[in-house]
Amino acid sequence: MADIMDKFWSAPPVSRTIVAAIAAESLFVHGGLLSGYRVMFYMPYIFKFPLPELWRLFTPFLLTGGGFNALWDMYMFWTYATQLELNSPRFSQPGNFATYVGFIAISILVTAGLVLQAFIFTQALLLAFIYTYAQDNRGRKVHFIFFQIPAELLPWAMLAMTLLMGGTSAALQQGTGLVAAHLYDFLTRLYPTMQGGRNYIQTPAFVRQFFTAGRTTTTQRAYGTSFQPAPQTQQQSTSSNRGWTSGFSNTWSGRGSGHRLGGD
Repeated sequence: MADIMDKFWSAPPVSRTIVAAIAAESLFVHGGLLSGYRVMFYMPYIFKFPLPELWRLFTPFLLTGGGFNALWDMYMFWTYATQLELNSPRFSQPGNFATYVGFIAISILVTAGLVLQAFIFTQALLLAFIYTYAQDNRGRKVHFIFFQIPAELLPWAMLAMTLLMGGTSAALQQGTGLVAAHLYDFLTRLYPTMQGGRNYIQTPAFVRQFFTAGRTTTTQRAYGTSFQPAPQTQQQSTSSNRGWTSGFSNTWSGRGSGHRLGGD
């Protein structure tokens, strides 16, 4: 148990927060302490007067199925969120992964919530993470159930399984995550390479500063421990002076080893 807690606290901040929030909300709902109706996306209640229920903009992304499904969903979120936040070259700067999650969430709210009138978006968010992971690891082999498939086919295999087991409606709702992640990939990676194209999805300076503020380095001294802020690179300093910084890096050589579904 101590090893699990150590791994949890050593995880990157956004991934840790997402998994902890999913665990807490799912525990409360499936434990009977909170009605699932209170966390669903329902537009008339979100901006109702005089007491708007604004939490419904966030809670639909955090509710899993009950029993083993909850453990499996949390494992999947832990796997792909941490892989992206730690190893993806897209999110090499502080705050980039948080900006990505925010863009994905807003896109899913529009497509799944407003267009399809869905109530829970957890599986859509998970599929978005898997799609982005797959794009970062194109050409690699990953495990899906009992088979090895190219990484770029993994989100489509997951969507096909949802179609077979949950039906068309469940697949459409989950598929909005794939649409959101593909839109992010297009706007940050493909469109900027076109003539006259630019990356419009930027990490705001205040978000970058928030995720940079807690980074410190420690040095053991004979008289105690000294703490120093993490050094700021020239690129970070230049980006801060501009006020806005890019949420995407073109350096793909820093890609991590990735994680195979069902592997160690």
